[in-house]
Amino acid sequence: MQLMNSEQRYGAAAVLFHWLMACLIILLVGTGLHMVRLPDVGFDTTKIILILTHKQIGVAAFVLACWRWIWRQLNVLPRLADTVPNWQKVTAFVVHFCFYALMVALPITGWIMSSYAGIPVWFLGFTLPDLVLPNEGLFEKLQKLHDWLGYAMAGLICLHAAAALRHHFVSRDPTLQKMLRL
Repeated sequence: MQLMNSEQRYGAAAVLFHWLMACLIILLVGTGLHMVRLPDVGFDTTKIILILTHKQIGVAAFVLACWRWIWRQLNVLPRLADTVPNWQKVTAFVVHFCFYALMVALPITGWIMSSYAGIPVWFLGFTLPDLVLPNEGLFEKLQKLHDWLGYAMAGLICLHAAAALRHHFVSRDPTLQKMLRL
């Protein structure tokens, strides 16, 4: 493994954004997967608390994703290692583009889904406005879309983590070190 100077690493803000978003998204995927397995019958306090928590974390992740996107546009990122083949560079770009698309699409579909269901979304003590009028039929369709986007996010997380570990243990390039600050 080669040593890197500060221009070859991600800065502290980038590392913080990355790992904070990673934790929030993994928590959201986990709670989402748990929620889809719970029965839709009667008044279930556990499910209601889980849904409210999921929404709060989802809004926080959306706000953080917006801040992260702005920060990323204003800051230069380190280049990929010269040993990384072009097809992997293209794949990394596509995966990161998909991550950002999902970091926007998932909270927006969740918010619209809540609006269709007539269920308010709160964040930091404020009620967010409904984006659409209640409509049960559209709620169910959007719920399926939201679920599948969540599965796509889970798949991307696995792909991203596997690629980072492959770079570290197989290719032995500094890709993972840049984000771990080793």
